[in-house]
Amino acid sequence: MQQRYATHGDVPPLIDENSRVLMLGSMLSPKSQEARFYYAHPQNRFWRVMFSLFDEPYSADTNDRISLARRHGIALWDVLESCTILGASDASILDVKYNDIAGLLAEYPNIKKVFTTGGKAHELLLRYAKTVDCPTLTQAVRLPSTSPLNCATSLEKLIDAYSVIKDYTL
Repeated sequence: MQQRYATHGDVPPLIDENSRVLMLGSMLSPKSQEARFYYAHPQNRFWRVMFSLFDEPYSADTNDRISLARRHGIALWDVLESCTILGASDASILDVKYNDIAGLLAEYPNIKKVFTTGGKAHELLLRYAKTVDCPTLTQAVRLPSTSPLNCATSLEKLIDAYSVIKDYTL
């Protein structure tokens, strides 16, 4: 039986002054924490989707991924700063502490749209949004999870769903 563990999102947001879109996950998976980078699990399809959206050859290299995100004005962060979780199961999240997403948006006013990468991230974001005055957060768009646990959604369907971000990117 897996043990619950406390996790801290000590990976800073991937963001700069050119960011136009903020993509929020719930919390870094154990593999992503180990790599200290977003969506680093080799079976997570987030980066396959991103490279496909922008007609670029897929790369597993972190620097290539950072470059892709920055070229297209995509910022990445998580809704949670810390929580208690069982493995990588979003359904098991307890004891949440939120990141200051409203503060991040105030610091980076060029961000025009927020997207969540999965149902739990969206649920947590809306719960957080009730505590701050930030209309951008309450209007966040929920996208399907790219996690390998969401095997019911094909890569093609993910690419189609995520194509909405292109309306806001560089």
